[in-house]
Amino acid sequence: MINDIYKDLSILCIEDEEGVRRHIVNTLSYYFCKVYEASNGQEGLDVYHKRLPDIILCDIEMPFMNGIELVNKIRTEDLTTPIVVLTAYSNEEYLIKLINLQIQHYILKPINAERLLQAIDKAFLGKYTGCIKISENILLYLDSKVLQIDKKEITLSLRETRFLSLLATNKEQTVYYSTIEEKLWKDKPMSNGAIKSFVRDLRKKIPFEIIENISQVGYRIKPKL
Repeated sequence: MINDIYKDLSILCIEDEEGVRRHIVNTLSYYFCKVYEASNGQEGLDVYHKRLPDIILCDIEMPFMNGIELVNKIRTEDLTTPIVVLTAYSNEEYLIKLINLQIQHYILKPINAERLLQAIDKAFLGKYTGCIKISENILLYLDSKVLQIDKKEITLSLRETRFLSLLATNKEQTVYYSTIEEKLWKDKPMSNGAIKSFVRDLRKKIPFEIIENISQVGYRIKPKL
């Protein structure tokens, strides 16, 4: 069932049926710190750009922009945010089309709370739970908040774990200061100087350099570790 780490994450629910959306939002409010909602595809895209949620739940049949169009637009700029699709269609050809959109999971309607939470757990697998392989000798264990380097274990805070996870899931791409602020501090404004101080303290824990600073832009995992 849903992991405690999700209490620090945000989720966007895009569903045009008000009763269904209200039921989902009420359920999710028990588990996530922020639950955003939208009633159609275009509104959902606008909320996504404004809020940068940690996960997206998206219906398929919606006015103004359907779910397939919406997911296609999001995936042109974001390949890492987990997306769970809500659909009433169960034929194999249709479901293969959904998977090819690079979604993490889908739920067949009608939806109940148990299947909803199971789908979210599966969508997050490897992002906020499990283990991320940063290099051949560097592993990040998300549940236990441990960075293992050559079998030496370094205990991290939740925010340090999420920061390294953010870099690792955007490997070879620079993660901007604005994205780091939004993902790690949510509604609490943080200056670039404060973020740099946070990263400087994290670097002191790690025996060699794995975080590369891109001047005036942000950070990334150092290539060719």
